[in-house]
Amino acid sequence: MGGHVQAGDRRGVHLTPMNSKQRVSAAINRQPVDRVPLGFYAVDCDTVGRVLGRSTFVRDKVESQIALWEGRRNELAAGLKADVVDFYRLMDCADLLLPKEAMLLPPVDYEPLRPRAIGDDRWEDERGRVYQASRSANEIRCVYDPTVGERNWSVEDFADDTPPEPPDASMFEVLDHVIAELGDERYVASSTGGITALTLLGGTEEGLVLHALQPEVIAAANRQSVARQNALDAHCIRPGAAGVLMEQDTAGSNGPLVSPDMFRELSYPYLKARMQHVRESGVQQIIFHNCGNNMPLMDMFIDAGVDCYQSLQTTAGMEVGLLKQNYGETLCFWGGVPVEVLIAGTTAETRAAVRTAMERGAPGGGFILGPSHSVAFGTKYDNFLAFLDEFDRLRDHYS
Repeated sequence: MGGHVQAGDRRGVHLTPMNSKQRVSAAINRQPVDRVPLGFYAVDCDTVGRVLGRSTFVRDKVESQIALWEGRRNELAAGLKADVVDFYRLMDCADLLLPKEAMLLPPVDYEPLRPRAIGDDRWEDERGRVYQASRSANEIRCVYDPTVGERNWSVEDFADDTPPEPPDASMFEVLDHVIAELGDERYVASSTGGITALTLLGGTEEGLVLHALQPEVIAAANRQSVARQNALDAHCIRPGAAGVLMEQDTAGSNGPLVSPDMFRELSYPYLKARMQHVRESGVQQIIFHNCGNNMPLMDMFIDAGVDCYQSLQTTAGMEVGLLKQNYGETLCFWGGVPVEVLIAGTTAETRAAVRTAMERGAPGGGFILGPSHSVAFGTKYDNFLAFLDEFDRLRDHYS
């Protein structure tokens, strides 16, 4: 689908052609590339299905969850392994893959939750939690949880320093398959033991209140979290991966969810500790996904060890040209095309957004083109094709 593009008038020295893995690695290191790399944070099931010409579990959050509830885990694994590899072989222009389509699964011997149906696309589990599917949004959400707010958190809740049990290797079955099939040529990023940054115990609202009123509880939770995630890195960072993805949203469209001073005290030391441990595990490159306007936190992200920042949410002020102007000497940036345009815009607006992202992001290197977020459910297929075609037309003009 990516096709072959004849080299146009380049803005740099002609380089020996690279494969995708070499191209992305060089871009993240802010070294010269033969052409601008392309990557999708994730591609949802409606677009994947159109490309493949068949229904798919890939990023179908409703059907994948139902399959797990019904004990059809192995069917799900087989479908994901086949479809992720087939999709990216067709998408030969995509250089970078994350462990998003290649989702982590429960172990083969897991016990399904099996909630009971109580209405159309509505279920209740044994603890009284109610789940509602919204097929138009490709989501299953917990819409009622009787346990919310019942717990009183304390420092003692996080005193246990027992190392976690190693995860069963079957949990990584799909990701390992994708690395084996595509990882020689493509840049495939791995999972890690997790991330500790903005810890929101009990959910967003309760967690933010705890930051303000009981910061000692947040610190204790973070200390325990870092220790456990460090212990899991040896199992969760998969062999053969080119780098890792670490992700957590710490901001809304208007700015960080906590003040920069509070983030520096309660989040940054633990984020840095996690990224340092991942690096000490042999990882060369860390990709960090974080939505929202994180501009006041960028210096801390850089110091913590981020190599490539993903989710350039233009509507939140995270415009690639501005980011490169301020931080381009130390970070690679990945994104630039607003997902809102892919969903609601025209093909002409999509092409214009690709041109703007390339013009603002590509000069000087350290840039990977992609949507600001995922190729989200509801993306117009004509816009997706226009995105690819405009990239195909432009990618050789920047190196």
